[in-house]
Amino acid sequence: MFIAATLAVSVTMALILIRAFLGPTLYDRVLAVNAFGTVTVLIIGLIGFLTERPEFLDIALLYALINFVGTIAILKFFRYRALGRTSSPADAGTNGGQPND
Repeated sequence: MFIAATLAVSVTMALILIRAFLGPTLYDRVLAVNAFGTVTVLIIGLIGFLTERPEFLDIALLYALINFVGTIAILKFFRYRALGRTSSPADAGTNGGQPND
């Protein structure tokens, strides 16, 4: 059973890597990296379950949170070309400090 699960996850990761390298758009690549992180969380949880070590679930949850926040940060960076505040505090009253679309 473990061999079948490992083989299925390995094939999935190979397909995700192909999408990450060949993806025609930036968003395809970001989605592939996010999916790769999700499959990595699955592997960590699977290893923790099979070795009967519940600490691995905590590690998997932390990695899932980092994966999610990292994906949001990358998408925000590519949309606004900045991660932090881009205007001065004096300009914050005009449009809330957000760029116009």
